[in-house]
Amino acid sequence: MTEMPKIGKISPDVFEKMILPFLGARDSSVLVGPQNGVDVGIAEIGGRAVAITTDPVFIVPEYGWERAAWFAIHIIASDCATSGLKPRYLSIDLNLPMDMTSSQLNTVWQKMHGECERLGITVITGHTGRYENCHYPMVGGATMIGVGDIDKYVTPRLARSGDKIIITKGPAIEAAGIFATMFPERLEKEFGEDFSRRAQDIFFKMSTVEDALAAVAVGVREDGVTAMHDATECGVWGGLFEIAQAAGLGVSVEMESIVVEDCVSEICSYFGIDPYSSISEGTLIISCRPHKAQDIIEALQQKGIRASVSGELTAAERGMTLMKNGRAEKLVHPVVDPFWRAFYDTLAGGG
Repeated sequence: MTEMPKIGKISPDVFEKMILPFLGARDSSVLVGPQNGVDVGIAEIGGRAVAITTDPVFIVPEYGWERAAWFAIHIIASDCATSGLKPRYLSIDLNLPMDMTSSQLNTVWQKMHGECERLGITVITGHTGRYENCHYPMVGGATMIGVGDIDKYVTPRLARSGDKIIITKGPAIEAAGIFATMFPERLEKEFGEDFSRRAQDIFFKMSTVEDALAAVAVGVREDGVTAMHDATECGVWGGLFEIAQAAGLGVSVEMESIVVEDCVSEICSYFGIDPYSSISEGTLIISCRPHKAQDIIEALQQKGIRASVSGELTAAERGMTLMKNGRAEKLVHPVVDPFWRAFYDTLAGGG
């Protein structure tokens, strides 16, 4: 039997052996099904493309209730947006801890409502209750749905050798944002008050919704974006490996060409984690036709989103290559994200 990971998402090996062969009834309307490196499923319904993605409802009280609610919505919406289709409907199940108060729920839900309203997302159905043995941060689950023209969605199978790779914001956005929000006093003591304040601003970069919608506004498929992937667990290295694997291609990327947000390197060094292997909700990996790469970069910059062309997809037989300081090495999937152990060690007083 394949071993389960100690913490975090299951490995590609567990997914391939234990989950993928057992997906219920087959249906010819499914255009994009479950696959490593693909954040969203897509079905054709009534001649339209319907993107569907599901995630935990992730609420961390220590972020502050409003911040936690903002993040919970953007985790789900970000995956949906990687389809190239605008998130439109939300189905949400809240299995709340017994100690959550009416006031806390009201604060969380009002923020969720406000953020959905701002993004044009309608809550269409759900379930809410308080139950024993339900604990933060996983307090339920939610499904986000996007709808669009049948020729407007993107997925790694549309990518091809020679497509450019664009990376927004750079590594460890989520890791740095969470550390800065949870441990501001530590960062202030080590790097100063101004650094700690700037670092806490990273929290609100933990979304790829604007990144994705800005990119596909330039064009899709032969005229622009071919695939997108949110670099969550295992970060940039994991995300690059997954999008190439899902496309059935190789990839070549240059580390030094990837943008890095202010404060990220210092935070990762302080907490002893590799930024490029660390969880990075908010970092969008985009593949696109070469002739539209610069237009996409400019569209992102107009939204205030830093991005760079950092590599390209290659023929599968060339494998996955990472260039560091002018030297080539094999790009491998990190498998275990270093953030989780560092985070829980810090909470426990270690690290």
